[in-house]
Amino acid sequence: PLFVYVKERKDAHKLIEEFMLLANRKVAEFVFNLKKRGKRNTMVYRTHDAPDPDKLSTFSTFASKFGYKLDLESKEVSTELNRLAEQTEGKPEQSVLQNLAIRTMAKAKYTTEPLGHFGLAFDHYSHFTSPIRRYPDMMAHRLIYQYLNGASSAEKEEYEEKCKHSSEQEKRAAEAERASIKYKQVEFMQNTVGQQFKGIVSGLTEWGMYVEIQENKCEGMVRLSDLEDDFYELDAQNYRIIGRRNKRMISFGDEVTVEVKEVNLNARTIDLTLVDATAKNPENVENGSKGKREKSERPKIASRNRAERRQSVDAAITEPDLDFPEVKVKAEVKNEIKPSGRTIKDYYGFDE
Repeated sequence: PLFVYVKERKDAHKLIEEFMLLANRKVAEFVFNLKKRGKRNTMVYRTHDAPDPDKLSTFSTFASKFGYKLDLESKEVSTELNRLAEQTEGKPEQSVLQNLAIRTMAKAKYTTEPLGHFGLAFDHYSHFTSPIRRYPDMMAHRLIYQYLNGASSAEKEEYEEKCKHSSEQEKRAAEAERASIKYKQVEFMQNTVGQQFKGIVSGLTEWGMYVEIQENKCEGMVRLSDLEDDFYELDAQNYRIIGRRNKRMISFGDEVTVEVKEVNLNARTIDLTLVDATAKNPENVENGSKGKREKSERPKIASRNRAERRQSVDAAITEPDLDFPEVKVKAEVKNEIKPSGRTIKDYYGFDE
């Protein structure tokens, strides 16, 4: 690869997304309201449950360490999450918080049950059209064609099995996509050994910290054993590492400067060394937070249109569950703090 960049979501994309959302919604509503002898016609729905309250609570605690407050008593939780997205926009902690917000969400799935879509705030939603043609889209097309031609309801059990298979294959496709992106990122970084980059601490473990390079979103690891100024230990509860002697603190979301030390394409790893970090002195950190932030420090964000505020989320669909405060991403790793590999716009965009 010649370069790596984050795809920009432009106004033209958003306009097309709105039309697709409308089409998907209206198709689902149309079939839902088709009744023959009191029996609802079988349809392929895209459903999304409300977030788990415990996950929301632990995420809220984590966000508070950055100076943000979520009103979990509010009935409009999706509005609270969208408000957080606006408040963090353009800030160093944006990627960290918004990616972790993704992981609090339930996974969207395909089913014949019209359970509604929490993220989009739709009572009925299907996958009928998109820039890509998925098998669930084709199932929806065939069902609509049958019903428009007077056919009776399709066999529900048969389509439920197909929905389950589609959800499983979607997860496999997402995993393959992440693996391919990681491969090309590591391949690209092979030619950057010795170069320095600005980055954000995107994960912490007992043996190192993950750093996401800001300009290309490639992620590597700084091993704690390579930090020569002190012996650092993981404070998992407060999402930071602390020097045993000098009490220097490096927290989740901190800005750092790193140098590319080694790149291993076979292992898909990028090893980094820490050049500079915005260290936290203990007296400046209250209860493990990044320091007290005044409201005036936050720039005002221009109000977004109603439709965009309504759209919250159908991307956590394929992510494994994330357990805070002992955050795990890999099942075999304990006390690992690391967000998903999904992009921010996947979460605060639309259900593709």
